[in-house]
Amino acid sequence: MAENDQQPRRAAHYGTRRQGTPRQAASGQAPATQRRAAAQQPTRRADVAVPRTPRLEREEQPVRPSAARGLESGAQAPRSALHDGRLSNRSAATTNRARTKAGSSHAHPRKRTSPVLLALLGVAVVAVIALVAFVVVPRLMGPKDTRDITPGQEVTVTIPDGSGAAEVAQMLYDTGVIDSSSDFLGAIRRQGVENSLKSGAYLLYTGSDTQTVIDQLVSGPNATTSAVTIPEGQTVAQTAAIVESSLGIPASDFLDQAKASNYVADYPFLQAAADDSLEGFLFPKTYDFSAQADPTADTVIRTMLSQYQTEEAQLDLSAAAANVSARYGLDIDEYDLVTIASIIEREAGTAEDRDKVASVFYNRLVAGMPLQSDATMTYVTGGEVTADDLKTESPYNTYLNSGLTPTPICNPGAEALQAACNPADTSYYYFYLSEGYSAFSSTYEEHQQAIANAPAN
Repeated sequence: MAENDQQPRRAAHYGTRRQGTPRQAASGQAPATQRRAAAQQPTRRADVAVPRTPRLEREEQPVRPSAARGLESGAQAPRSALHDGRLSNRSAATTNRARTKAGSSHAHPRKRTSPVLLALLGVAVVAVIALVAFVVVPRLMGPKDTRDITPGQEVTVTIPDGSGAAEVAQMLYDTGVIDSSSDFLGAIRRQGVENSLKSGAYLLYTGSDTQTVIDQLVSGPNATTSAVTIPEGQTVAQTAAIVESSLGIPASDFLDQAKASNYVADYPFLQAAADDSLEGFLFPKTYDFSAQADPTADTVIRTMLSQYQTEEAQLDLSAAAANVSARYGLDIDEYDLVTIASIIEREAGTAEDRDKVASVFYNRLVAGMPLQSDATMTYVTGGEVTADDLKTESPYNTYLNSGLTPTPICNPGAEALQAACNPADTSYYYFYLSEGYSAFSSTYEEHQQAIANAPAN
């Protein structure tokens, strides 16, 4: 069409006025027929009245070629809502921005990642790092947590005092009792017995069932590797020799340490001890020092003194001394009770005789008679007592001296202490005791007859 080939006229060229259209002439708009014709003509880029937007003019953000070709090929521009055949500057700029955004969104679609997904990924990464750091690396570089063992082999495990559950598990693992320290420790914690495991020596077997080992540890030691048994009636010197034989502590070290003055601050009952002696206070019993790596003389002595303190509290020696004093009219204190108990321990052969032997000694004290106990001189001689020994002057010779010995003559046991606290009610002043035979008499004549009646040795 010839009309379409003409260049569109700019709004400034519409100066012809028509009758009846004063407002159009005044505003510089073309007649309606001309506007429709102009709207139908293809718009060329050089003649478009719409000013370019800054976005299209910047080199760093050029219009995509497809969009530019659309404008240059004469594509029909969208009409405004008023169909006035002309775009306002604002409308044209808006349209161009929309086309640019549309072209960019189609060419470069962008996906946004969910914040929740990012958080989950972060947690997963941290978990993997922790797993590698605390599980994989230690197992690759540190000692193995499990081991191959030959089951059924007997082993002795000594658990020191104050050992924690982890230390116990490691010791059992090292000795082959268990094949996994972590599994064993986990079982202990699940059962809540971490603080119930007892120290001491245990006789266990390699490859043992976990629960069996736990039950034994909760029950207590079943073996002794550093035990010492002190029988009733042993002197301090004899006790030192037993300790040396059982624990390897030199007897000389033990005797040097066994002074009342070394312990009186911690054990007030030693205030009455004569000659700085611990005689009578090293309580006879079996002691297990397996839980201690290297027991000393001080450790052993303190353990024995603590045991005596426990026994003394159960017997209530203070009340017993007051009772005996009132019963016999004597001035007996706690230290006297221990001394009498030590003589009873060495004289009485059986438990049935102890309370009667005690009554003989109390009756003699009341009567002012010497105790005439061979056992007191044995403390001096250290062995058998002869007739000549009984004539030897010594504070421990109760044939020549009345009253009690200066110190106890041995370390009495619980039964001897009990007898001293609760003597039998008798009128006996004499006794004759030999193996399988015992006789108690009120007079010297009865006593001589009892000796004559004794079975021949």
